[in-house]
Amino acid sequence: MSLNPEEISKLIKDQIQRYDDELEIDETGTIITIGDGIALIYGLRNAMAGELLRFPGDVYGMVMNLEEEHVGAVLMGESRGIKEGDEVKRTGRIVEVPVGDVMLGRVVNALGQAIDGGKPIQSGRYRPVERVAPGVMTRKSVHQPLQTGLKIIDSMIPIGRGQRELIIGDRQTGKTAIAIDTIINQKGTGIKCIYVAIGQKASTVAQIVEKLRAHDALSYTTIVSSTASEAAPLQYIAPYAGCAIGEEWMENGDDVLIIYDDLSKHAVAYRTMSLLLKRPPGREAYPGDVFYLHSRLLERAAKLNDELGAGSLTALPIIETQAGDISAYIPTNVISITDGQIFLQTELFNAGVRPAVDSGLSVSRVGSAAQIKAMKQVSGSLKLELAQFREMQAFAKFGSDLDAATTETLNHGERLTKLLIQNQYDPMSVAHQVLSLYAAKHKFLKSVAVEKVADYESAMLKYMDREHADIINEINEKKALDADLEAKINEALAQFGEQYESIIEG
Repeated sequence: MSLNPEEISKLIKDQIQRYDDELEIDETGTIITIGDGIALIYGLRNAMAGELLRFPGDVYGMVMNLEEEHVGAVLMGESRGIKEGDEVKRTGRIVEVPVGDVMLGRVVNALGQAIDGGKPIQSGRYRPVERVAPGVMTRKSVHQPLQTGLKIIDSMIPIGRGQRELIIGDRQTGKTAIAIDTIINQKGTGIKCIYVAIGQKASTVAQIVEKLRAHDALSYTTIVSSTASEAAPLQYIAPYAGCAIGEEWMENGDDVLIIYDDLSKHAVAYRTMSLLLKRPPGREAYPGDVFYLHSRLLERAAKLNDELGAGSLTALPIIETQAGDISAYIPTNVISITDGQIFLQTELFNAGVRPAVDSGLSVSRVGSAAQIKAMKQVSGSLKLELAQFREMQAFAKFGSDLDAATTETLNHGERLTKLLIQNQYDPMSVAHQVLSLYAAKHKFLKSVAVEKVADYESAMLKYMDREHADIINEINEKKALDADLEAKINEALAQFGEQYESIIEG
């Protein structure tokens, strides 16, 4: 059988047509269904997981599901005007954000675009939002403190550079306040800060921006905001975008602090997306990979070794509990990923103990490795003393006749609790913390009335700054208390005690 030239030509044309169609299916697709910010797209055979797609009307989306017959994508903008049958194009780029020092002092959305009314961000460098965490061999043990400026945390639950420390508690117990105070306390330390707001009200984020600006902390801080009114995909990406911005500085040898506020809302945003994408729900209607969602984010916090520049990324994720239930699904997930937790208790907060940190349930698995020696010396027995006080306090309610030792423990515990109360936006330097805790440890507060402890501390620190600046300098330089320095502190505190008593009597 022989083929004539016309048939050969037709066959070749058909093959070319089919080849063009295949190319078209690989690079462009057609929307099958769209709704609730989720699109199912036929085609896009070469699409990558996490790839950015361009929809009509300059709306972007991200590939989430790679099915045999179609691709599932989430839209990062308004889906109005986009309909079934519309064409979708690949960009060939995984979702990425601009990075570098141009991000400092700016408020950006989850895609790294400026939303603070300033000029558009122009950075020559971009980073994908998803990235594999540093391996064990590239890390170094956490050994440098990251001071929060809060006595109760720096003394008992110290945070180290490169650590992941969870802040957990019910609504309105001061979780964000601890995070903001920690950012304010980094002023002058060279540590760059990132605050990621997930699913919060825009007015709340605006207040935080103003607070940081008022305390001159915005210049070294980047705020990544994805508010409650934004689409779930943007809330989902926000913490990864913030982490990518921080990793750039970490790999350049800088120390970075990142706050995720909060991962409970992040998990809810991811659940919303997953259920719309028809991913099967597991425990408590969360998809089975919700643990991986947070672990791959928090594992990226690290202290790099000296060969890689010794930079660090310290993560403070925040989780909101319901009625103090830390055994719920999402809280237990994040507790098992992090290196400790700061647990805030509603009862303490309502009783006026602020920060409302429960010293019994709070723990830092890095511990004293993240403290200077002077702090270890004055705070070593603090947790035990507070635990004894709480136990005695409960016991004292039932009996009126208390022995001298019990009375002394109660008196000391009351003064200690009062001393650890601290005003918001008023972080304290390490030297001041050491002096306050030294005065408590060595019973200089014994004769001070409980309600006067805060006055005593404030007056004592002003006196030390004014009359004994050499002691403050020595604590900062030596970072430890030797016999000579302790003698000087004892003498100075005794002198101040006499003055303070005469003032009160007068």
